[in-house]
Amino acid sequence: MLTVLVPTRGRPGNLAELWTAFTETCTGDTALLACVDSDDPELPEYRRVHEVAHETGTADRDHPRFLLLEAPRLRLGGTLNAVAPYQATRAPHLGFQGDDHRPRTVGWDAAYVAALERLGTGMVYGNDLIQGAALPTQVAMTSDIILATGRMVPPGATHLYLDNAWLALGRALGALTYLPDVIVEHVHPIAGKAAWDAGYAECNNNALMDADRAVFETWQANDLPTWVRQIKEYDRD
Repeated sequence: MLTVLVPTRGRPGNLAELWTAFTETCTGDTALLACVDSDDPELPEYRRVHEVAHETGTADRDHPRFLLLEAPRLRLGGTLNAVAPYQATRAPHLGFQGDDHRPRTVGWDAAYVAALERLGTGMVYGNDLIQGAALPTQVAMTSDIILATGRMVPPGATHLYLDNAWLALGRALGALTYLPDVIVEHVHPIAGKAAWDAGYAECNNNALMDADRAVFETWQANDLPTWVRQIKEYDRD
């Protein structure tokens, strides 16, 4: 079972497109859990997207499942760290995708789970057609990683350098798999695949980049070895 966390704000159309991509490509026991801010002006439309999915029957099949969680705004990093520990008790594998990712490879989810089961404990990512092997802009991991550390990303990180942290953690564990033939496209304006909007502007600026880089570098220097030890010592039984 794989649960994919998708924090999203101001882009219900993106979520609808992502859900369509899930219905077209998922072959395993997979759930999309959309995490929506309770103060989002687009919240009624998010609810409508979710309702339509159920009304049309696409969310009523066994797999995939479409879940909607409404909660106070914590930004991307805060939302992942708030939601992931509980979800990790309910599913053996947990993932992240942005609302601007689009799975293209049929069976991508089953491929992720198979890779994680081979690792036992570890992380996997596919080809986003922008960063490729260089960065896991989308990722899945065994839930014991989150249960051992109590986190999915370094605490204090707002939005950026989360993928750098996943890359560093996977390498430090010696348990990171890249699947180049599994496409989970990142439909991002940096590659000319989407228009810049208020959400991208809020997250892509020098001030936030500097702040999140500092959080990442401090975590990497001081906390990463502790995370690795906690994960390796964690009793999954």
